Amino acid sequence: MSVKKTGAYALKAASSNIRLNILRHLFSRGVLSYTEIMSLLKMSPSKDAGRFAYHLKALLNADLIEPDPKTKKYKLTDLGRLVLDVVDEVEKRAIGRRKMLVRTSKLSIEEFDRSKIAESLMREAGVPEELAQRIAKDAESRLQEFKTKYLTAPLIREIVNAILIERGLEEYRHKLTRLGMPVYDVTQLIQRLGDRKLSAEVVRRAAGEAVLEEYALLNVLPRDIADAHISGYLHLNNLGTWMLKVNEAFHDLRHFLKGGLNLGMGVSWPPPKGFNSALAMILNLLEGAMAEVAGEQIVDYFNLFLAPFVEGMAAEDVKKALKSFLYGLNGFFASSGSPMPISLGLELNVPDFLLSLKAIGPSGEAVGTYADYVDEAQSLVTLILEGLIEEGRRNLFLTPSILIKLRDGTIEDEDQKRILLKAHELAVNVGLSYFANLRWEGQKMASYSATGCRLDDAWKGDWELDTLRTGNVDLVFVNVVRLAYEADGSEPSFFKLLDERLEMAIRSLEIKRRALDKRAHEGLLPLLTSRADGDPYFRLENASGNVSFIGLNEAVQSLSGKMTHEDASSLRLAEEVVRTALEHAKRFWKKGIRTAPAMASGVNVASRLAELDVEKYGQEKVKASSEWGRLTYTSAMAVPSDVDIPLEERLRVEEKFHTTCSGGHALVVHLKDPLSPEELLSLTMRIVSGFYIGLFTYGLRLSYCSSCKNVLPGILPKCPRCGSVSLMYSSGTPIKRSLVSLSAS
Repeated sequence: MSVKKTGAYALKAASSNIRLNILRHLFSRGVLSYTEIMSLLKMSPSKDAGRFAYHLKALLNADLIEPDPKTKKYKLTDLGRLVLDVVDEVEKRAIGRRKMLVRTSKLSIEEFDRSKIAESLMREAGVPEELAQRIAKDAESRLQEFKTKYLTAPLIREIVNAILIERGLEEYRHKLTRLGMPVYDVTQLIQRLGDRKLSAEVVRRAAGEAVLEEYALLNVLPRDIADAHISGYLHLNNLGTWMLKVNEAFHDLRHFLKGGLNLGMGVSWPPPKGFNSALAMILNLLEGAMAEVAGEQIVDYFNLFLAPFVEGMAAEDVKKALKSFLYGLNGFFASSGSPMPISLGLELNVPDFLLSLKAIGPSGEAVGTYADYVDEAQSLVTLILEGLIEEGRRNLFLTPSILIKLRDGTIEDEDQKRILLKAHELAVNVGLSYFANLRWEGQKMASYSATGCRLDDAWKGDWELDTLRTGNVDLVFVNVVRLAYEADGSEPSFFKLLDERLEMAIRSLEIKRRALDKRAHEGLLPLLTSRADGDPYFRLENASGNVSFIGLNEAVQSLSGKMTHEDASSLRLAEEVVRTALEHAKRFWKKGIRTAPAMASGVNVASRLAELDVEKYGQEKVKASSEWGRLTYTSAMAVPSDVDIPLEERLRVEEKFHTTCSGGHALVVHLKDPLSPEELLSLTMRIVSGFYIGLFTYGLRLSYCSSCKNVLPGILPKCPRCGSVSLMYSSGTPIKRSLVSLSAS
């Protein structure tokens, strides 16, 4: 048969509506059996068998369809698809079907082109070509029914996703989902942040992080982990920067004091020649690193490593430079909407393991050992504390947190006790003091952040490798009280569920570790991956990944009927939860992955998970308390802060978790009555000499009047000095101080 006759034969075969419908069904649905086609055409096998066979034979003879040799079903041929395209084009022209215009994501108006849908399906979601063509044609038919002036790329994507869902192609839809925020959500975000008097940059950053959260849930994390986060079994910290930034970084100032700072793009500083230039470089380091660190930055041994730079300087000059530095740290709040989270680790004496260490001085030169700078190191601590106390009376300082190291001999040495008294004066008046108890076994070389994150020398056996130029990959919270609800009183069921969630939590941290390693190789972490002695500055392979618990006390109460502190069996049950997490972590240590359990603070996380549990189980079953007008669970502590028990009893419970949660722990000691610095120092001495509490601080709530610029104790409805109601409040309830409210009424 000639080509001309073949073409005519094919067109003749397609001239019947029944045969055209057969072709269309095969195109949209793929391979179909004899009876399936009849059913779709609504033909009766008893009445219409002859008529149907006639039409089917015509299509077979014209080579528009063919039987599949494996399934014995029918499928469309290439010629059949071509004929369908011709028929569709003829129909468009015959009925004058309007052209569809599309406003693209490139901000241009283009004529609708079905092939672009198919290309997108193949490129973005890996859809096979034939299936992609069928979905694109189905989408075109549906879009033709709309009466809009023009189509948009998001609308087309929504229609395509709807078709994928209808066809049960959920995995393809998952990959094709568009990231972004609804118009209403963006409007609400702008209004909410505007009410808090935050900058436009804060809005932009918040919107960007919302998109990246969606990306992480859809394209970075496996479905089971993403679903666990969304539904409230887990909470992944810093989800908006999950695949971009480390959570916490422990800096080593010696690297920059010796070699200078290079932030890239032609911005660099040589090794500082004096104290002022050293502080300026550190400020630039911390601000620059915020682009690569989502949470806290810790500058440990701050006073010790800077001690050689203040030799021979007048105390007033040193204090003036320090005050300028402190204001620089807090000044970032105005543009970012949140304090720069910085912890300064301060030593009251030179630790034994640092005595013979080579000291780095001006211009990066070696200037003896740190044993030569005891007086300068102690003087720096005193001047830092005095500067914060003096300026804290008229300014609300949210950063830096001051971590005072308490080692063997500290509370017995009179010179160190005088410095400690200053630290407690700061705690009473400003509230930035944290105390690290390094007096017991395993604590000697530990480093802390104010959030409670802890690193020690147990990983590689080297304090420098394990605690400096590394940090915390991130933190995953397990909603243990949700597991208790699901176990319905059965401890074996509870621990089975706990094993499953711990495995998911640690797996998610390992996914983040791999993502960060990829970012490093892509050059997206230029400061942290800058070279230091031939190696990257930040030792990602030594960074920890922590798993913490939300609602530990409430979980125990749900299972045993009593709170953690009320019964010995309840306390043992809580300890068993932590030991289970520790066993999971040890298995990963053997694989070369640093993971540890932690008692971390998560105030907002606890509220989110409590509210999700109320939605799931109802108010009556959920054992949540209320704080700042929000439901919440216990975090960071085993005994809720609002439980009225003797302090010694609370400490006896909490110390059991500080000794087992090697990844981190911190205790807020809430005081019923205000204490003087001397009384508070006495309490600190009792804690560090009688209890295994690793890190603690004292709860302090302050009000800052933005009218008369005064800091006042307590949460006040109006300023008692000027009568203004424009007050900002700082809460000492979280481990890390934060701005919790702003009233302009």
